[in-house]
Amino acid sequence: MLFQHGQLETSQNLAAGFVKRFGRASPEWAARFRILEAESAAWRGFDPVVLATLSDLFPALDNPEIQIRRLSLLAQAHAHLHQFDQADGELRQALDMCSALNAAECSKAFEAQAGLAIERGNYGQAFGSYAQSLTVARQFGQPFDEAEALMNLAVACMLEERFDEAIDWLRASNLVAETLDAEDILLNNTGNLGWAYYRLGDRVKALGLYEDAEKRAMALGDIDGAITWITTAEYVYQDSHDLAQAMSSYREALKLAWTIMNEDDIVNSLEALAHVSVEEGKLNEADEYLRQIGPLMRENPNRLDVLDVMLAQGRIVAARGQDAQAESLFRTVEGDPASQTSMRLGAQHELAKLYESEGRGGEAEQMYRATLTTFESARAQLKNEDSRLPFLANAAEIYDDYIGFLVKQGETDEALKAADQSRARTLAQGLGLASNNQAFKPAVLHPAEIARKAEATLLFYWLGEKQSYLWAITPAKTVMFPLPPRSRIEPRVERYRKALLGPNDALDPANRDGVALYRMLIEPARNLIAPEAKVVVFCDGALSELNFETLIAPEPKPHYWIEDATVISAPSLYLLAAAKPPAEPDHTLLLIGDAIAPNQEFPVLPKASLEMREIERHFATENATVFARQRANPRAYLASSPGQYSYIHFVAHGVASSTDPLDSAIILSRANPGADSFKLYAREIIQHPIHARLVTIAACDGSGARSYAGEGLVGLSWAFLRAGAHNVIAALWEVSDDSTPRLMDALYQGLAEGLSPSAALRRAKLELLRGQGAFRKPFFWAPFQIYTGL
Repeated sequence: MLFQHGQLETSQNLAAGFVKRFGRASPEWAARFRILEAESAAWRGFDPVVLATLSDLFPALDNPEIQIRRLSLLAQAHAHLHQFDQADGELRQALDMCSALNAAECSKAFEAQAGLAIERGNYGQAFGSYAQSLTVARQFGQPFDEAEALMNLAVACMLEERFDEAIDWLRASNLVAETLDAEDILLNNTGNLGWAYYRLGDRVKALGLYEDAEKRAMALGDIDGAITWITTAEYVYQDSHDLAQAMSSYREALKLAWTIMNEDDIVNSLEALAHVSVEEGKLNEADEYLRQIGPLMRENPNRLDVLDVMLAQGRIVAARGQDAQAESLFRTVEGDPASQTSMRLGAQHELAKLYESEGRGGEAEQMYRATLTTFESARAQLKNEDSRLPFLANAAEIYDDYIGFLVKQGETDEALKAADQSRARTLAQGLGLASNNQAFKPAVLHPAEIARKAEATLLFYWLGEKQSYLWAITPAKTVMFPLPPRSRIEPRVERYRKALLGPNDALDPANRDGVALYRMLIEPARNLIAPEAKVVVFCDGALSELNFETLIAPEPKPHYWIEDATVISAPSLYLLAAAKPPAEPDHTLLLIGDAIAPNQEFPVLPKASLEMREIERHFATENATVFARQRANPRAYLASSPGQYSYIHFVAHGVASSTDPLDSAIILSRANPGADSFKLYAREIIQHPIHARLVTIAACDGSGARSYAGEGLVGLSWAFLRAGAHNVIAALWEVSDDSTPRLMDALYQGLAEGLSPSAALRRAKLELLRGQGAFRKPFFWAPFQIYTGL
């Protein structure tokens, strides 16, 4: 039980003690405890200990089950050490025994067969062997072996870059492992989930899972696991350019790898240190790390390691100006059949930058497009919307460099098309407006026609590492303006958001960020924006969390930009171009709220009933469907045929999930005694098509708490747009129960008078802003933002 619960060191030591105790009295029991001792050591990554424990001194027993287990463990250890001849011989003996004996232990023989296939790079074969291992485990009712086989199937999927499928296998493994308290399987599943999410581009979720797995591994004495998750966690820091943190942890992982003499971990740590050294410009240090890898790779060559070393070598010689050698190395990595997608992307991206630096513009353009085609091909393989949402993060730097290249070439219109190609892909595909192309083919856009159709000035932003850009688009022309790099914009956005939530008036002269952001983001295009104009903003990165209406125009006297313009947020030019005007509204309303508090975390909203009465009075009785109190539950919404309503309004609490945005939810009354029956999840919302002219979520954080590269904020507002809403009003932060009823009453009054949703919302906000009380502060009127989709 200690072994199954993950207490590996204790299990190993106790088993060794029992071996001595039963050595002469019962050779069979001594053999069984040797097997347990070796298996505990194997899970800890101590392959030499496994070999020593199961050496020639192992009791000679006429027990095929024990021998199959022993030979399988030996084969796995020799395979990890790349001693393939020994592994082949041991595995052959184990499988021969299994062909004559149908036994539970044969699950381990197939597992060893898969492990050997992995070490040789035959991942498809490994998946098949792990599937056989799962079949045997289930046949003999061995739940621990079943959980392990499911985990291993996920590993095989990840090696073949089928990451969304791997997540499904890992979740299945967790279901079995949790019933056994199988801690080591659970910790490995945690780390492997982190790796799958990392490769899908979800760095935030990955980092949390990695750190959890590392702590659990250290607590269980699983040094090999700890090394793995320390190393992978630092990939996230490296990607975010926190190189000092990455370097420190990679060195820690290397030190631990030497303590257990695990050559795979040593090589992985050295490769990671070499890549970080290149990014830091420490080329001699990078050379030294690669030199240390050399002898290890000559003894135990692994093609993926060879290719990763070549990629690092290419980056080093490119940095030294040895272009021909760099090109040769990158071309080798790009063309090798063993290269994984991430390696091909890295090699192609480096080639594109190399050609650009050499002034080979045509070849650079071709290579950038080839790189993005590689990315699109990988994205097209993803089956789940959850997997597609974060995936663009894997190409964010490629897009950034390509757009910068096009701008330098004077191709600013093409740069705009490329930037828009990266936007709202998951949303557009979910709405059936874009295909899952396996090639990089930016849509044909006519920006001026889009601006004319929207009757607006369009402001399209790109936040870049070295340079940001603004395209201002009117029915007459498109003008591109260079902006400061992302690193200068994002800190101001964060500070200004905090100021808006504080007690002081943002117009206070001491608050400089509101003016500074206006001058950065709006002032360059000011002459293209008519007074009282409608402006559609296409945000990028941290700008998704900023309400542009709150920016402070300094002249003729400081005032919020909402006084100059009607501001709308849109996901992409492509979607705006594809938008069709909603059918003439029939003024039907679905109103849900004033729920019964499901628990203390979500208390009753004191003024919810008032807000609902104020809204309801703007609709004829026969046109309003109202669910309040106990009837205001998720089941009521899902069963109401929400697609029949022109207006949908929620008066409720809301929760935004930063790790799983589609788990964001509107908090309603309990539909049944189930734990979460009071939550209307974003992932449920997208499954029920709607055609509403306007959905309003009068709840905290309805816009979402997580911004994805290319998709922007993903949460409840995104879910309703994905379901088909034409416009969604949602909150960027906590909303006031005191001011919201008044704002919503004014909103629906404007709609009743024939105003558009954006114009009605602006007028309602200006009523609060121009009042004399506390509600004039942005905290009360500015959380609500309008998003337009179709």
